[in-house]
Amino acid sequence: MRGEIELPGDKSIAHRAALFAALAKGESLFENFPDSNDPLTTVECLEKLGIQYEYAGKTLWIQGRGPFSFQCPKDVLDAKNSGTTMRLLAGILAGQSFPSIITGDNSLLKRPMRRIIKQLAMMNARISGTRKGTAPIKIRGTNRPLKGINYELPVASAQVKTAILLAGLYATGTTTVIEKIPTRDHTERMLGLRVQKFGRKNYISINKLHQIPPSRMTIPGDPSSAAFFIVAALITPHSEVMIKNVSLNPTRIMFLNILKRMHGIFEIVNKRNPDGEPIGDIIAKSSKLQGCSVGGEEIPLVIDEIPILAIAGANAGGTFTVKNAEELRNKESDRISSVVANLAALGVRVEETTDGFALEGGSLHGGASLDSYGDHRLAMASVVAGLSARKEITIKNMQAAAVSFPNFMDTIKMITNNN
Repeated sequence: MRGEIELPGDKSIAHRAALFAALAKGESLFENFPDSNDPLTTVECLEKLGIQYEYAGKTLWIQGRGPFSFQCPKDVLDAKNSGTTMRLLAGILAGQSFPSIITGDNSLLKRPMRRIIKQLAMMNARISGTRKGTAPIKIRGTNRPLKGINYELPVASAQVKTAILLAGLYATGTTTVIEKIPTRDHTERMLGLRVQKFGRKNYISINKLHQIPPSRMTIPGDPSSAAFFIVAALITPHSEVMIKNVSLNPTRIMFLNILKRMHGIFEIVNKRNPDGEPIGDIIAKSSKLQGCSVGGEEIPLVIDEIPILAIAGANAGGTFTVKNAEELRNKESDRISSVVANLAALGVRVEETTDGFALEGGSLHGGASLDSYGDHRLAMASVVAGLSARKEITIKNMQAAAVSFPNFMDTIKMITNNN
């Protein structure tokens, strides 16, 4: 694998960019806005709420008119497969005077939503889900301001944090979210929120006086997408790949620390900070990896990279272990069971635990059919696994990759010799 590539804009930043632009008063413009399904779903939902936008050539223009300018949707809002769309939008809609319903596809309708429903209800939002605490989420609208709260996150989640903070824009008093374990901090950076540290906890606060200005920025490349190409280069002999203009947000590149611990060879060059988010270029080279253990406070910061880290571990010497990762069972698929099933099909000695898995590294046999289980990260991880497998593999439901990276296969082929 050799060459230079650029990746779609970061999904987490793109979701927030669109939502925050809709809350602002004035025109916002975003370059390299990804054409992946999830962030475009957020934009489509905003259009149903009366927000004007134009999207062409990966440039997104949004006309915002302030936090109370949204219109009652004529139909149910469909978040499709995007948990970020559903949870963040619920925070905004909780403070509106009109009723709304947010639904999703079969996968999203199985994911836990009680964690935002409960907290928004604590703020006097009239919100409910199913008896199982899942979507569709019904919001009846409110005829009075919400109530600010102080809330300590029991489970590390940037989506829950952001949903509460966005509802805080519609609340009397101050709303403060307390983090015991840091999560990705794009919301704080993009909204200009002050983060106070007391002991080992982060305190992030907002109130309805907070003004969100319109924005212009270039969305940096998605580090979670970069992880697939970095691991592909590390495990493929005679390889060197440069991934340009990648987000280097400290809460998003913990996977690089893990790969370094595994003796992965890479370097970061051309570091800069043009729009409040640090970016740079990453050069990855073939490496002789060693297994390691991943767990504890690392997990929330690598929750999206675990599937591809598992492929790195399967190609490493020794044992690779993941623990304290129960949250993986609540993603687009049960990522613990799905990762273990695919690794076992490839001939890897792997054992599933309640909160992770342990495997013995070495070569991948291949000669198997893998399933993405409708999960974009499993689809892409399976392709990288195939690069190092001794025998051909096939992948079912590869179209799931379009959720975050529609051109993933074309990009892989572009830098792979004998493709």
